[in-house]
Amino acid sequence: MAMAMAMGEKPRKLLVLYASQTGNALDAAERIGREAERRGCPASIVSTDEFDASYLPHEEAVVFVVSTTGQGDSPDSFKSFWKFLLVRNLRKDWLQGVRFAVFGLGDSGYQKYNFVAKKLDKRLSGIGATTIIEKGLGDDQHPSGYEGTLDPWMLSLWSTLYQINPKYFPKGPDVKISQDDLIDQPKYRILYLKQEKLESTLLTDSDIIQRARGMSPGKLYKDKSKPDCFLKMTRNEVLTKAGSTKDVRHFEFQSVSSTIEYEVGDVVELLPSQNPSAIDAFIERCDLDPESFIIVGPRETENSGVNEEMNTQLPIKLKTFVELTMDVTSASPRRYFFEVMSFYATAEHEKERLQYFASPEGRDDLYNYNQKERRSILEVLEDFPSVQISFEWLVQLVPPLKPRAFSISSSPLAHPDQVHLTVSIVSWITPYKRTRKGLCSSWLASLTPEQEVHIPVWFHKGSLPAPPQSRPLILVGPGTGCAPFRGFIAERFVQAQSIPVAPVMFFFGCRNKDTDFLYRDFWEYHTREGGMLSEEMGGGFYTAFSRDQPKKVYVQHKIREMSKKVWDLLRDGAAIYVAGSSTKMPADVMSALEEIVSEEETGGSKEEASRRLKALEKAGMYNVEAWS
Repeated sequence: MAMAMAMGEKPRKLLVLYASQTGNALDAAERIGREAERRGCPASIVSTDEFDASYLPHEEAVVFVVSTTGQGDSPDSFKSFWKFLLVRNLRKDWLQGVRFAVFGLGDSGYQKYNFVAKKLDKRLSGIGATTIIEKGLGDDQHPSGYEGTLDPWMLSLWSTLYQINPKYFPKGPDVKISQDDLIDQPKYRILYLKQEKLESTLLTDSDIIQRARGMSPGKLYKDKSKPDCFLKMTRNEVLTKAGSTKDVRHFEFQSVSSTIEYEVGDVVELLPSQNPSAIDAFIERCDLDPESFIIVGPRETENSGVNEEMNTQLPIKLKTFVELTMDVTSASPRRYFFEVMSFYATAEHEKERLQYFASPEGRDDLYNYNQKERRSILEVLEDFPSVQISFEWLVQLVPPLKPRAFSISSSPLAHPDQVHLTVSIVSWITPYKRTRKGLCSSWLASLTPEQEVHIPVWFHKGSLPAPPQSRPLILVGPGTGCAPFRGFIAERFVQAQSIPVAPVMFFFGCRNKDTDFLYRDFWEYHTREGGMLSEEMGGGFYTAFSRDQPKKVYVQHKIREMSKKVWDLLRDGAAIYVAGSSTKMPADVMSALEEIVSEEETGGSKEEASRRLKALEKAGMYNVEAWS
């Protein structure tokens, strides 16, 4: 950061370590760093996967910013750092003399709300570190998002740090450096290359994507930028019927080039394409040359001279870089974008409005204008025509174009060299009555097999490990949560042709039987004689149609109805899998199972039943994949 080493300042006094999955924790960490530097305290912001945890005892003050994803999961970038902190031989005074504060980002709609921040806070105290202030818990459900908690928490952090040692803030915790001094240079620089200097090399799509995403600031952790393969769509089928409130599609893809490798329960990430006319409008609005060739890299510090890495990189066309790495059409900018814009606004009324939006007083109005309306970067720039911002700032501040993750609903055994997805096409009306659409799902819905679009994809392990065929299964998948279980059952059906397989119980739920019964023919086929979900095979298929009767019926009610059979399968060593898009559903399913275990095994003790299910979870026999 610009102020960090100014005027012979000693090395940093505040270290901000962050663990981010989607980018929010990175934004919050950078904001904490900027606010510290405004008050004269140098700060360094580092991802937990790029910091050597063994150096922690040498830090004097550390702020941790960590997000919690899904059912209490930690971001990928946090896993090895956390593993290090759990090493048993760390003494109780290992971090003696280190002061710390934890800020968490989570969603109170989930059972394990801010679980990662809470366990980190407890562990740091357990190995000798001293807390500066009580942990802050940012909540997605707050009217202003996590910033509603972050702003007051930061003010408390500065005043407490000042009380501990006034040297943190030489002029006091409330004296800020003027904005003109602070906003000097973006963190990235662009090298523009002349066309005649470029080699005419033939590049594959894969090379281009790897090159663009490899130099993008949007890398949240050490991800691989080269796609695993390219897929092309072979089928686009609407699963919901007329009268449904949802548009759910079944998509089928096949590989264009390399072999497809995945297991049932895995996740595939797709990089969506943005609307070409919106890309052109963004490039025109920002007065950029789409045909110029560029190299993007971190701005070198004063002492490092020429950035060697940038000199060895290969260039890419500016328009291609925007298309593949910058989300200009769907993601909303962060508050810092409005702050930087205010510095470049030449119309006084625009400057005032932007300064207000960037201030604590304007936070709620900004949230209503920006996040609630899901305004895109392009829309915001069009609302403030006097702002002309450099491409360096745009590269830093435009949200990265992220691949979208989907559970795979096929089986490599049953559907060789194919990938099937079950996707709900996202669309909603904002408070100002504007229709917004999910970037990836609406793009997929618009594709046809005839177009032969090549889609870059990456395969990942999901939170649903592939089960051995000898293990009984209790599957719970309402709505599109049924997707991975279609793959499970298709795979087990193929296995059953040559080896004995264990029974499967499946609980499916949706609103209406006639309009929302996804894959009805598939499930019913497998309930027939000899099918994977047939009674004679020891399994079963149970449906809950919540709106087909006056009293709502959900999957947890059906689980209770089948308590004897559920218990018998659990006693036989069944694994439980839960998937779905409701934040409350996994907790309701857990409660239903606790009731069954307490009635059948623990003599009515709910606590004992809860411990039993937690032990299953720890052993990898109770797996949940839920999304908001």
